[in-house]
Amino acid sequence: MGITLKGDKEFENIPSIDAKALRINLNQHIYGTFAEIGAGQEVARHFFRAGGASGTVAKTMSAYDKDFSDAIYGIENDRRYVTEARLRKMLAHETKLIEDRISREKHPEKMFFAYANTVATIDFAKKYKGHGWIGIRFQLDPEQEEYNEVILHVRFHQIEARLQQETLGKMGVNLIYGAFYKHDQPKKLLQYLYDHIDKDMIEIDTINFSGPIFKDVDNRLMSLQLVRNGMTQAVIFGSDGNNILPARILYKKNILTLRGSFRPVTKVNMDMFEKSYENFIRETKVEEEKAVTLFEITLSNLRAEGEIDEQDFLDRADLLCSLGQTVMISNFKEYYRLVDYFSNYSKERMALTMGVNNFIDIFDEKYYRHLSGGILEAFGKLFYKDLKVYLYPMKNEETGQLMTSNNLKVHPRMKELYKFFKYNGKVVDIFDYDPDILHIFSREILRKISEGEDGWEEMVPNGIAELIKEKGLFGCPTEKKKTKEKAAAKA
Repeated sequence: MGITLKGDKEFENIPSIDAKALRINLNQHIYGTFAEIGAGQEVARHFFRAGGASGTVAKTMSAYDKDFSDAIYGIENDRRYVTEARLRKMLAHETKLIEDRISREKHPEKMFFAYANTVATIDFAKKYKGHGWIGIRFQLDPEQEEYNEVILHVRFHQIEARLQQETLGKMGVNLIYGAFYKHDQPKKLLQYLYDHIDKDMIEIDTINFSGPIFKDVDNRLMSLQLVRNGMTQAVIFGSDGNNILPARILYKKNILTLRGSFRPVTKVNMDMFEKSYENFIRETKVEEEKAVTLFEITLSNLRAEGEIDEQDFLDRADLLCSLGQTVMISNFKEYYRLVDYFSNYSKERMALTMGVNNFIDIFDEKYYRHLSGGILEAFGKLFYKDLKVYLYPMKNEETGQLMTSNNLKVHPRMKELYKFFKYNGKVVDIFDYDPDILHIFSREILRKISEGEDGWEEMVPNGIAELIKEKGLFGCPTEKKKTKEKAAAKA
């Protein structure tokens, strides 16, 4: 009698790459173009090899020569080819060609699509591992004028171009298959992109869904799924709620990061950010036009209340976005991993803004037991870079004493290590803080909100209290709910 291992049944139910391509080919309504630049025609190859492609494939092309590519898709302002802008031009151009060349009268039931990728695989010196943009523009209703789109950015981790091409081919088939057969389950569609692909081989660090069938999809939640599913270590989205390619915002920039729960964002959070930013741009090695600021929330922070509550995550994100902030979601529990991640994109001066409590925590050896070099290895990675920590003071609730870098207490074994970084200018106190808000803590605001107490409104930035009340965030009763409760009480 055989033994069935957990997960075997689910694995057996995953169609092979060839089976997916064949199912698309055998659907007489699906018809489109493949345009692939930079990594061969790996996706189209699967559809030809599966058989029955004549009813599916309108055209395949690979405009490798830059001049030829420019003649077809136009010249990019930055003269770069592996960009989101290039991919979007490719998708728009190819769908227009299908519409212009294929008669709707003759093919009223055809669902058009254009699949495209623009990719740079690993170079000969193996210095740059390679990356690319992948996307599909597709219809599910031939009469629907507006197309649906799924666009993603990938980073390769394999060290052979051939292997990267093969992985790209599989992911392309998974994307096309998912678009037509899993579009009603975007989270599942995201997971299916890795069918028959090891997550260590390729990383998806940005994805955006758009179009009529995805009108209810929040791309910030899709970002969160990327990190939760181990598809990437960090994602970034802007104040407009759309995902941003990390390389685009971080490359060769001066980066200032504030980590927190932001549940909700408080006046203290904003004072920490504003005062540290003022210090940051005064640094000799920082150019204001190159400065990038991020409000970071870690997965461990999101899990602090138990299982991740997606609505709670969106509530926090909404408030930060309303203040015009750029938000980062990461899987970096330790600060040294965060700085190590940034160093992939920039060698310029960076800074972390911390409260005294968080700063003391980084000197706790228990966080570094998994490293062969322990805390020394972690601190080497953290402070070896051109990094500074801006330290925001904390008032001791019992004694009323103000805690700064001059009187904070670390473990006796860590004293000399701390002194080394302090005296070398790696730790900088924020002196121009607002002393009238040091008593504010987000947990106290949450308690007041949940218990219906007044006074919390003055603890959050301008406009935030109104948003919390209007949307009923963090358990705050909305005006409509209050009115109903009063009516019910009178009845």
